[in-house]
Amino acid sequence: MEARSLLSGFCSNSINTLIQNPSKPSFPTAPSYSTRVSFKTLYSLPWKLESRNYKLQCRGSLEKAVTVSADGEDLKAESRRKKLAVFVSGGGSNFRSIHEAILGGSVQGEIVVLVTNKPGCGGAEYARDNSIPVILFPNMKREPDSLSANDLVTTLRKYKVDFILLAGYLRLIPLELVRAYPRSILNIHPSLLPAFGGKGYYGMKVHQAVIASGARYSGPTIHFVDEHYDTGRILAQRVVPVLANDTANELAARVLQQVFS
Repeated sequence: MEARSLLSGFCSNSINTLIQNPSKPSFPTAPSYSTRVSFKTLYSLPWKLESRNYKLQCRGSLEKAVTVSADGEDLKAESRRKKLAVFVSGGGSNFRSIHEAILGGSVQGEIVVLVTNKPGCGGAEYARDNSIPVILFPNMKREPDSLSANDLVTTLRKYKVDFILLAGYLRLIPLELVRAYPRSILNIHPSLLPAFGGKGYYGMKVHQAVIASGARYSGPTIHFVDEHYDTGRILAQRVVPVLANDTANELAARVLQQVFS
């Protein structure tokens, strides 16, 4: 889902929660498609739905990680900056937003490498302009420097990547990568999964499908990535109404507005 300020508010809170406490993320489950949208709270992080503007808000705070030395002595609490790999296929506005959020201090991470299947895309150009290494994947005959799935895993490990963020990457993530980074690959999809997800559901096609179905609600979903399109465990969602006579562009704008508010 391409947008200029993706990592503000809802998204940055969710990503920070994940990368600082990946063993026990605290997010709500998916809402149902009905007049009353309900959420089940998981673990200890409280959420609420404001009926006036359909905005999901978090009232919790993150706990700092406590590291323990080899001899068992407790060290002071600290939050290590996680090393991130970002995957893109297009203009890279999501990628730029992630990078800007890191520079602004709202995301506690460091982008150490960009992965793309399109070496000339805007995301790759932005990475090169900001001295971020660019990796080509998957392997392509016309690109001798492109990597196989196994070589990609090896290369990401050399960069000591902790988490992978998909920022408008339109290729299926290979099983080798999913197995190498369990519960460590994160995607943002522009519908309330599991509805309107899967192969071919991306960009404006998602919003067109939502309107055609007659659904009353839509919104973005943050989820873990598995070996299939948009089927990984849902971590967080924000709900927006689908209005009468909506166009796909109008609904897309409303989804983005709710994400960034």
